[in-house]
Amino acid sequence: MGKVNFSRVILGGVVAGIVINISEFVLNGVVMKTQMEEWMKALGKPVPMSGSAMAVWIVWAFAAGIVLVWLYAAIRPRYGAGPGTAARAGLAMWFFASLLAMVAMQNMGLFPLSPVVLVWTLVEAVVAAIAGAWVYREAGA
Repeated sequence: MGKVNFSRVILGGVVAGIVINISEFVLNGVVMKTQMEEWMKALGKPVPMSGSAMAVWIVWAFAAGIVLVWLYAAIRPRYGAGPGTAARAGLAMWFFASLLAMVAMQNMGLFPLSPVVLVWTLVEAVVAAIAGAWVYREAGA
């Protein structure tokens, strides 16, 4: 069993982060734009977000991509290399980062449960994981 190739985790994570950033821009800036503005106004938050808030989300997406590829590298010895394992990593990431977060936000009355967002982010996580895993190689391979 090879060691995790952290330089490839970072590289694959950047690729996955690009996918996540593009997807989140389309989701929040186009598809759900009106709903997001309504939800933010209901919370008394500014619409559109400030540049510094946007910068945090961009960095968050790259961090999520790196964690996603690290997770792929971690489970790869058990499930084997390839898109099926990457999809598993994406599903796990979606469960923890999207589904549980959305349930928590809905439970606190911050945002409603959105089937569109749940399905979108599921596809996003799987596609980002496959893209990032495509770049990942074990050390010495």
